[in-house]
Amino acid sequence: MQPNKSFQSSLIRKKQAIRMKKDTIGLSKGLSQRITFLEGQLSQAPLPSITSKRRQLCSIEEAWNLPISLEMNSRQQQTAQMLPRQVTKQSPVQGPPPPYPHSQLSQSPIPAKRIKEDGTGHQEVTQNNSQTSAQNLINISESLNQRNFNAMPESNKNSEQSVVDTFDEISNDIYKQNETIKLERLSHDALSNNEDSRYDYIGADSADLSTTFKIQMDSKQLMAAVKLLPIDEPPVHCTVLQVNAPPPSPPDCPPQKLTQDQLLPPTPSVHLENKKNAFSPQLQEFCLKHPIAVVRGLAGALKLDLGLFSTKTLVEANPDHSVEVRTQVHQSPDENWDTSQGKRVWACISHRSHTTIAKYAQYQASSFQDSLKLILPQDESDKGFPGSQAMSDSDSKDSVSNSNIVLKRKKHKINSKMLRFGTNVDLSDEKKWKPQLTELQKLPAFARVISAANMLSHVGHVILGMNTVQLYMKVPGSRTPGHQENNNFCSININIGPGDCEWFAVPDAYWGGVHNLCEKNNISYLHGSWWPVLEDLYKENIPVYRFIQKPGDLVWVNAGCVHWVQSIGWCNNIAWNVGPLTARQYSLAIERYEWNKVQAFKSIVPMVHLSWNLARNIKVSDTKLFELIKMCLLQTLKNVLHIQEYVKSKGVEIRFNGRGKNEASHYCGQCEVEVFNVLFIKEQEKRHVVHCLSCALKLSPSLQGIVCLEEYRLSELQRVYDSFTLHRTQGLAYTQ
Repeated sequence: MQPNKSFQSSLIRKKQAIRMKKDTIGLSKGLSQRITFLEGQLSQAPLPSITSKRRQLCSIEEAWNLPISLEMNSRQQQTAQMLPRQVTKQSPVQGPPPPYPHSQLSQSPIPAKRIKEDGTGHQEVTQNNSQTSAQNLINISESLNQRNFNAMPESNKNSEQSVVDTFDEISNDIYKQNETIKLERLSHDALSNNEDSRYDYIGADSADLSTTFKIQMDSKQLMAAVKLLPIDEPPVHCTVLQVNAPPPSPPDCPPQKLTQDQLLPPTPSVHLENKKNAFSPQLQEFCLKHPIAVVRGLAGALKLDLGLFSTKTLVEANPDHSVEVRTQVHQSPDENWDTSQGKRVWACISHRSHTTIAKYAQYQASSFQDSLKLILPQDESDKGFPGSQAMSDSDSKDSVSNSNIVLKRKKHKINSKMLRFGTNVDLSDEKKWKPQLTELQKLPAFARVISAANMLSHVGHVILGMNTVQLYMKVPGSRTPGHQENNNFCSININIGPGDCEWFAVPDAYWGGVHNLCEKNNISYLHGSWWPVLEDLYKENIPVYRFIQKPGDLVWVNAGCVHWVQSIGWCNNIAWNVGPLTARQYSLAIERYEWNKVQAFKSIVPMVHLSWNLARNIKVSDTKLFELIKMCLLQTLKNVLHIQEYVKSKGVEIRFNGRGKNEASHYCGQCEVEVFNVLFIKEQEKRHVVHCLSCALKLSPSLQGIVCLEEYRLSELQRVYDSFTLHRTQGLAYTQ
């Protein structure tokens, strides 16, 4: 018993030391009472026996898969019932959640409400998890000590809910302050969109800027600084990134070696049961947290009339409407053969032509009739049923197996069979397609074509296929080759049916690896048409999501996700892009905007024009997003001022031209970079062509014979620049 007495005396001394320290740091009354209560409970606890072995804690990997105790399970159910926002009915989620983009960690997690993953498999947890979690708790503790709890009302001190709210607020603040705090799993860094490395050079931290130009400067200070710049040489190309940032380049893939299961990750999927589920905030959070996500049952939950987008309805509405046609070789989804060389290749060959909706509808129908003729001789008694097989209306697994049966049956013919894919059918005309566009207003705000929370709605003019709807008319085997969306914006794709589509997707963190494989196969990543060989991706440690999109399913493609699609049956799809107002979306968009310049590839989203419109139209409370937009405004206003000083030194008059309502943004007729505010016009072949300064100087080093126009008066740009400030909301005082 002597060891127990010494242990007890040691415990008493420690409690006395704790009391002394407690008095020196000045804890609040509520916190002191809580500590006193805990000390009293601990003093009555039985002392540990020195003869018994201490219980070893299990590893994080083992703990993740342990069953939840009945007590904790009942608490979770009670909490779920109290939550005002629910997705669907409770069901357990097996294994760790799918990979999340880092920037979304501060957002509240989605309750486990039938949010599931297609497929099976668990992902391992790294040892860094325990270290970063511990550091997270330390930071939260330090932040708690720094807060002045004595300033809180007495009622709030005794409120358990207020303590929880304060803790949540501090946790969110720390996640925003410290980008290095990550709940990491092996596949988290490997499969999620890695954002931290981007901010290293994009420059959200103004302390890294040059001493001359900072986002804290007002427009007058900026003008004064520009006047000190030399004008004997023309200004260099404007960048919207940080002042001294290097040009973007494809990133290296995450170094973690993936297992076979991790190379085939389950696809994040959620099933909607009713309209309330569709409009739940958790649905948007779920989509933003994954590289790609499938929202199943959307059409049924929202009672969308998909028949408005059927081939029959389209023909009745506008039979002569133009359709772009891509003629392709019919192949199985996971193969891409060069028939002349008899080997697998990356090049995806297609030939472009045009037709009308009525003519393509005739082809689509005849293609289906031809397939029935091939299947009917097998069993004359199953009339009609083979059609439903070919249409792939069955369960996802069945539709894959059915299509494979047909493909194997016709294998000797497929290699030489050609198909026609009707693509890029423009549905932007509200007069022609009013019923269709009105029906899409039933969607939740984050998925709508036009929404105040959608960056692309602030462009101010039409970008076909991005802030307007496009339709795709397909026969089995129709392929959309591998790509990232224009300027890395998110995209929405809804399968109208009646057939299925098969999707392949690679997380944004691995796009550099896909780019390198394109180069290895002598194909341009941006300009070329390619269909990845899956074995090549797996050899390079690149994971691939693979899933079936059924009629009524919505596929959310997150920013930067690489993807390619092939139809299994006869179907139509509708698609458009959206731009969530997040720092991650904006940073990926401007990064691709700059990389496109390096690659001589046109950015069809005018990011400079868009950024100025965002500054005019919205109030930004997110510090990271604000700093990124403000940096773009700083860089472009600086460039405009510098160009004007240079042009005046050449003796060229700058004429005010203004902008018309809904006027499209301007691009250089030579290099296709966006030209903002200062336009250099040269008449070519009886056409007035816009040029950037660099291309104008190539045409005329003295700028003689070139007209210089101004779209916005400097006073207006100065006003917008100075008025764009960080909007602070109540409860978000600690955001930096």
